[in-house]
Amino acid sequence: MPASGTIEYQYIVIPLNLTEDRWIQLAEVRPGNRTLVHHVIAFIRGPNSKWMRDAKPGEPFVPKKRTDGRRDEGEGGGEFLVGYAPGTVPEMLEPGQGKLMKAGSDMVFQMHYTANGKAGTDRTKLGVVFSKEPPAQRVLTAAASNRKFVIPAGAANHRVDSEMTLQDSATLTGFLPHMHLRGKSFEYRLVYPTGETQILLQVPKYNFNWQLSYYLEKPLLLPKGTKIECTAHFDNSANNPANPNPNEEVKWGDQSWEEMMIGFFDLAIDAKADAGKLFRKEKENRTGSDD
Repeated sequence: MPASGTIEYQYIVIPLNLTEDRWIQLAEVRPGNRTLVHHVIAFIRGPNSKWMRDAKPGEPFVPKKRTDGRRDEGEGGGEFLVGYAPGTVPEMLEPGQGKLMKAGSDMVFQMHYTANGKAGTDRTKLGVVFSKEPPAQRVLTAAASNRKFVIPAGAANHRVDSEMTLQDSATLTGFLPHMHLRGKSFEYRLVYPTGETQILLQVPKYNFNWQLSYYLEKPLLLPKGTKIECTAHFDNSANNPANPNPNEEVKWGDQSWEEMMIGFFDLAIDAKADAGKLFRKEKENRTGSDD
């Protein structure tokens, strides 16, 4: 890694040459150089997927930008296996649960490095524990995100919302809220098909330097049609000591001086069920507002 400059996300495809389906019960990412590694996400790329189609196995790859500013990553995407950021914990599923790695799948690392004034190298590692037998439940990591917000310069309590509606029943097991340096608070809510609402998690003092996962003491069965809502607040004022620049409006971006609004959550379904029935493409939701 260079000593200075902006380092774009690097994607590295690792062929696994699996000849049979495997189930993962535990997984952990360990960065080799914690001073340079901003975050890591390990994805499972299914067989015949066209996601990252232009990447050569084993070589860092940066997708080209499209005219709309997004990266041309190819069709589809990968399934979230496990991530690393300061404070995150290993993916530790309960007995009888697993994440599916189909025969012919590849692993794709998303590596985000941030220069700190000193050049260096990194060798990040991923460890997994395979289930000894097929589990009863398959766990999927999903997200309710919003990419269309604009946080005004100086705004001290800017609200951004996101949501996702489940198209089939599933059991909710945990959460991981994600924002950057202006992140202030985060809340998860449920809206049931009956109209009843329930607050599940409130993080009143979000800390970018200690990004925690939260697990339900008792997993919650959600019926088809349940909406998962997320509300984040951002502090883009001069009173935020971590704020890179309170004089600029802020939009979605990969780098830490930009912002993100993602409410990750884990769902468990029957291991033999069709995972594709659970989701549909959601419109990216409401733009932000001050409150």
